[in-house]
Amino acid sequence: MIDFLLDAPVPGSMDAVWHAGWPSPKHDPAPEIQVHAYTPNTVILRQNKSVHYEAPFLFLLFGNERALLIDTGATADPAHFPLRATVDALIEEWLTRNPRARYGLTVAHTHGHGDHVAGDGQFAGRPDTTIVGPGLDEVTAHFGLDDWPHRTAELDLGGRVLDLVPGPGHQAAALVFHDRHTGLLLTGDSLYPGRLYVEDRAAFAETVDRLVDFCAGRPITHVLGCHIEMTTRPDTDYPRGTTHQPDEPPLQLATTDLHDLRRALAETAGRSGSHPRGAFILVYRD
Repeated sequence: MIDFLLDAPVPGSMDAVWHAGWPSPKHDPAPEIQVHAYTPNTVILRQNKSVHYEAPFLFLLFGNERALLIDTGATADPAHFPLRATVDALIEEWLTRNPRARYGLTVAHTHGHGDHVAGDGQFAGRPDTTIVGPGLDEVTAHFGLDDWPHRTAELDLGGRVLDLVPGPGHQAAALVFHDRHTGLLLTGDSLYPGRLYVEDRAAFAETVDRLVDFCAGRPITHVLGCHIEMTTRPDTDYPRGTTHQPDEPPLQLATTDLHDLRRALAETAGRSGSHPRGAFILVYRD
């Protein structure tokens, strides 16, 4: 059994050169899914931009009793996006190192937009697998998130515990995952180096306040969202639909960026449109 409490948060590697598409998507030599081991028990996956321009990041976390897959990407067809085959191979590899008589998988989501749930169907009928639907009722019922969005919940993968923090504002059922083992804060589309689309201003502001307060007393190693849309030049993003981004900044942000997001929300209150803030662009959709 792995002691996920020992020396937590454990260090991991963000020394990855993320594949950001190809000038000619049809001739991209890279695989459909890039796999990076952050730790031996934590895997970051990225969908190739040549498959879908959204190129979302997905996260696979291993506990003693089950693994957790967070998000399923932007493409349903396994012929173009072999997510289940990739996840099954990673689980088989992990079980070779950590044999178990039985091992489960939970599939959950940062939120319910199409580029984060498209691959759900690939896991239908998979043994020992629970797919948490992306709707608000499904999320709150499965995770015991009573009094949404004012209370957090815990998810135990078998000695590896995650905090689940309600995160509406970008989408009504958005959820932020904090992994106590690594200290990673997985923010979905609420914060990442790109365009932060705000559907509900009041809910989004409350989410950012909630996250700032949550992080105040905890060791957060990295803030990881689900996309990269910026260039390395401050305030400059790639156009929506871009399939080749050769000049990307790192995926990882920090809790200081959460504070900057809160300031940006205060400074742009009552204003519409897009508001560049260096590491991200705040976009109001109302």
